[in-house]
Amino acid sequence: MPVPADFTSGAPCWIDLVSSDPDKATEFYGTLFGWQSETMGEEDGTVREYRLFSKDGLPIAGLVRNDQGQFPDAWAIYLATEDIAATARKVAEAGGRVLREPTQVGNQGSLAVFADPGGAVVCGWQPEAHQGFGLSAEPGAPCWFELLAADYEAAVSFYTKAFGWRPETMSDTDELRYTLNRPSRDSTAGILDARDTLPAGASSHWLLYLGTPDTDTAVRRVQELGGTVLRAAWDSPYGRMAQVADPTGAAFMLMHARSGNSSP
Repeated sequence: MPVPADFTSGAPCWIDLVSSDPDKATEFYGTLFGWQSETMGEEDGTVREYRLFSKDGLPIAGLVRNDQGQFPDAWAIYLATEDIAATARKVAEAGGRVLREPTQVGNQGSLAVFADPGGAVVCGWQPEAHQGFGLSAEPGAPCWFELLAADYEAAVSFYTKAFGWRPETMSDTDELRYTLNRPSRDSTAGILDARDTLPAGASSHWLLYLGTPDTDTAVRRVQELGGTVLRAAWDSPYGRMAQVADPTGAAFMLMHARSGNSSP
């Protein structure tokens, strides 16, 4: 059965793939996760192709073409907000930047694109007809969302002020500094202190976890489909994981989520 997603303010509610080769991406994710694809109308009054991925008849993700090629292909994370205009103001006040002003998307809702103080791109979504993904914490669905923060303290402060996060420290040691949005059993996303693991001068970035029934099998399938393995599979307290990239370089995590526990 679908696991209901938590779309309260500040929680991840949608994902978009920005891809330079939509046809190749559609084939890759369709084969790997069993996603179906449907080409939608214009995204927002501009002539821009938008594809909707679904699984078992429920929406999972969107795909937009990376026309400009100014940035690498990547997955974009949307955080829910009850007032996108107010969130844009809070983003600026909290030290972030508004990259795309709030825009109405038909009757679906309103979006905006931001950059946090560490440079991570994150989107805001004020839902109307479209609430968000219809499956979570299941094979072929989003399982977790994690910010790899170059400046951990600044990131925690930003998401608290701009998106109303209720930070809960999961670990505060030299080996692992990690903050959750809300207590563990109800958490929706996390922030990892990645200053010692990111390349020198690298920006913060969001990382998407997608569920799989068998991580090792999925890793082999990624390679067969033209993707790459960025980090070989390993066992964690939250399931077996691996980091991979699709054929055009968009990175994501594979995760075998254990029943009743989807957060790493």
